[in-house]
Amino acid sequence: MTDALLQIRNLTKRFDTASGTVHAVEDVSFDIPRGSIMGLVGESGSGKTTLGRALLRLVEPTSGQIRFDGTDITTLDAKGMRDMRRRMQIIFQDPVSSLNPRLKVGDLIAEGLRAFGIGTRRDRRDRVAALLEEVGLNADHMNRYPHAFSGGQRQRIGIARALALEPDFIVADESVSALDVSIQAQVLNLLLELREKRNLTMLFIAHDLSVVNYLCDQVAVLYLGRLMEIGPTNRVQRASAHPYTRALNSAIPQPDPRAARNRTPLQGDIPSPLAPPSGCVFRTRCPHVADLCATGVPDAHLLGAHHQSYCKRTEELYGH
Repeated sequence: MTDALLQIRNLTKRFDTASGTVHAVEDVSFDIPRGSIMGLVGESGSGKTTLGRALLRLVEPTSGQIRFDGTDITTLDAKGMRDMRRRMQIIFQDPVSSLNPRLKVGDLIAEGLRAFGIGTRRDRRDRVAALLEEVGLNADHMNRYPHAFSGGQRQRIGIARALALEPDFIVADESVSALDVSIQAQVLNLLLELREKRNLTMLFIAHDLSVVNYLCDQVAVLYLGRLMEIGPTNRVQRASAHPYTRALNSAIPQPDPRAARNRTPLQGDIPSPLAPPSGCVFRTRCPHVADLCATGVPDAHLLGAHHQSYCKRTEELYGH
């Protein structure tokens, strides 16, 4: 894909534990074009957060390549990675636990500016005031503590903190999942506005495919650490080809509960990443499983421009 800010190739992350090796992310490859929002969706335990943090090297990849604006950041030393972090930031899932309750909001947002020695104290204060206004809060909020704010307001503070260093890329890790629906919509619209205003590139991690469909240009569907499907959001929404994606799509609530629809509910629980199934990792829950699914990891099946499914029975089941 042309003009990709991030190019991820064969990214793998495994954790060694007393119980065995956790296969958190396995051989994942995709591009995120500059100025776009890539959605990363899947159930809890699918490896989404680990993948997002690996892209920032908050957890060290086991293998693979992460090219950010042409630089393979997996080869950078501590100093090189520190310099790169000015361009790569994260918005955490829980705005309560991610904000130090002992610091005022102004100090929280200015942490990165102080760490990199950017500006005078007056400069930083002016910058914090502008950021608070930009995310829909008031400049005088900088003198309050996090507990004085609602959940949605605290998430806006987290967004302001992520923006402080003028990053090019942001990982938003389940950043609206703890909010009620009306507040979710406000925060999603804010992210869209910031993307347009700042030409931001984002990885938006979620378990709710309807949120991804609203916000994102592309979507990657992850299950047990492996890609199941990836492509433009509108195409994956209208013409999903992987049984897992179809199950996620069918679970999205519809405005008219009387409308006819084909539901493909997921059966059972996601297997343990300590012992993922052989072959296609989704086969133990797939309604279309066949003997061939147990042997060999599925290759990417090209369905159209930038749209791929990782299912051995794609052509047989869906005629793609």
